[in-house]
Formats: sequence, structure tokens, C-alpha cells
Amino acid sequence: MKIGSQEHRDAFCRHFEQTYTEYDPHTLPWPDLDDAALQRLRAVPFWEEVFYTERRAGAIVAAFTETLTDPVLKSALALQGREETRHADLIRVMIDKYGLNAPERPLEDISTDIDTRFKDFGFGECLDSFLGFGLFKIAWQSEFLPQQIMQIFETLMYEETRHIVFFVNWMAYTEAQRGWLARTLLPLTSFRYYARAIRRMIGLAKRGKDLNDGKNFAATQVSMFLDGFNFRRFLEDCYSENSRRMGAFEPELLRPAFLPQLAEAALKALRLWNARSGLAPDSATSR
Repeated sequence: MKIGSQEHRDAFCRHFEQTYTEYDPHTLPWPDLDDAALQRLRAVPFWEEVFYTERRAGAIVAAFTETLTDPVLKSALALQGREETRHADLIRVMIDKYGLNAPERPLEDISTDIDTRFKDFGFGECLDSFLGFGLFKIAWQSEFLPQQIMQIFETLMYEETRHIVFFVNWMAYTEAQRGWLARTLLPLTSFRYYARAIRRMIGLAKRGKDLNDGKNFAATQVSMFLDGFNFRRFLEDCYSENSRRMGAFEPELLRPAFLPQLAEAALKALRLWNARSGLAPDSATSR
């Protein structure tokens, strides 16, 4: 299948729409939590940011959809916008049900340069999802919360995976439509947007540190699920979970490649460093 062809467009849009699942966040099987589980859920420091991010995502996708003229792409993007809005509704239901401290912040103005905002959002979602795969696996294995509520979060994880697969195919299709030069330069374009996403994540971590009694925001998230943070284990979980989840999609569709390749190179470097230093893996990666 030629990237940028009508066949390519139809394949990734059709797959996205055929894998849509209908549900109402209000009628999901939300469990009653005991005091210990409720305390763990309330201790998570990022629900306010998650709620804001999902509301912002729905607004960006909806605004970008209005700029499209291709009916096939427009239909698929409109569906993603509804899913992003539903994610925000789901988080709102959870906040209300369990009394989480997550006030609703006003959304920023997204009316300018919506094309760049959508691409920033898409690459940011690829970064968030890759790291989120590892965090979710750790939280599941540690039984951080009851299985019923983790299964609800699994629904969100699957939909986020669909979103990033759709996005990288849309990006490749769009750049190919612009001509061979844009298609050839796509890896550099992707690198630039990933760099922007990493800078935004660093800014988020700094804001979270300010709001979280001076503690490192990212480390706090991981240490809630994993006693004794081990970077190598976390990276391996991100990599393996990404491979597992991406394996569920049709083989002709593109998948996000930059972060998995970067993680693979980092893991090989860690193993080589461990071998040369003569250290056991756990002792080297727990430093």
C-alpha cells in the first residue's frame, strides 16, 4: 500500500471507525472503593492535569476537523473529537464519584494556528501514550486499584492507542500529499514536534513539582506504583507494552516508531554498560 494514496487514507480511516466502541461514562461499572483504595486514588497528583488535557484535546480536534474538506478524513477526525470529549466526561464522572481534588481550569485560547496545535497535540499524545503504557502496566501488576476500575482505564488506553495509530498515518498521508520533499523530510518534522512535546512535558513536570510540595512530578507518579524506582524496568515496560498494543493493529498501518526505536537504543546501551562495568542489572539501574 503506497503511503499517501487514497487506498492508504481509506484503510486508516476505515480501521479507526470500525474499531469505535459506544459507551456512556455515566453507566460504566464504577466500583465502590474501600478507604484504602479511595485514599490511593485521591493521592494521585495529576487528575486536574488529566482532566484539563482531555478537555483541551476535544476542543483542538473539533476545531481542526472544521478546517478539513476531505469528507473521509473529516468523518474520522470528528469521531476522534467525540472520543476525546467522552474521555473528559469520563474523568469528570470519576472526579465527582470519588471526590477527587481536580478543579476545572479555563481552557486556553486555541483559535490561532490550529494546524500546528493539532500536530503538537498528536505528537504529544504519542509521547504520553508510550510512557503511559509502562505506568499502566506497573499499576495493573501492583494492583494499585481494584480490577474493575483498572478495566475502565484500559478502555481509555485502547482508545488512546487507536488515536496515535490514526495520527501517525494521517501525518504520513498528509505529508505525502504535499509532495516527495515533505514526505522525505517527515522524520525530521517528527523529531522537531517530539522535541516540542518533550519540552512541554518538562514544563508540566516543573509545574507539578511546584504544586506537589516540591517533589518531582514524574518520579512521584512512578513511585506510587513501584517501590524503588528502576529506570530500566520502567523503560522495558514502556517498550514491551507498546509492542504488545501495537501488535493488535492491521500490519499495513503505520505505527509510532521514533520513541520505540529510541527506547530500544537506550536499553541496548544500558545492557552494554552493565556488561562492561560488571554490574548486575538491578544494581546499575537503581542508581
